[in-house]
Amino acid sequence: MQLWWPILLIVFSNILYQLCAKMAPAKIHPLAGLTVTYAVSLLVSAIAFFLLVPKSSLLEQYRHLNFSYVLFGLALVGLEAGCIAMYKAGWPISAGQLVHSALLAVCLLLIGAFFFHEELSASRIAGILLIFCGIFLLNR
Repeated sequence: MQLWWPILLIVFSNILYQLCAKMAPAKIHPLAGLTVTYAVSLLVSAIAFFLLVPKSSLLEQYRHLNFSYVLFGLALVGLEAGCIAMYKAGWPISAGQLVHSALLAVCLLLIGAFFFHEELSASRIAGILLIFCGIFLLNR
């Protein structure tokens, strides 16, 4: 279960995330809504930290930070604003997530191959072609 609980948490959270993004009120700008999202995230993260890591302090942990968490914050705003905008632009919940996840998979496969020297086998290239076929079929 130690291997699978993070995947299950991601799947559950992503379902909730997509439903919330799809149901975001049309009258509020996504960035205004995200200020509330991040306030809740800050509170939940702090409470979870103090409950799950009781013998440590946030300030102690912050000494180990690097630029990656700053970039992570920027990426999260882009992901969430883009996801809300995707649904406001008219993407159906059944296709929008699949299309952007498929494109993300192709990009990460190529990044893995070129920057991290991960294998780019014939079967992975065939998978990329199948992804593009799937995107084509989804948008017909």
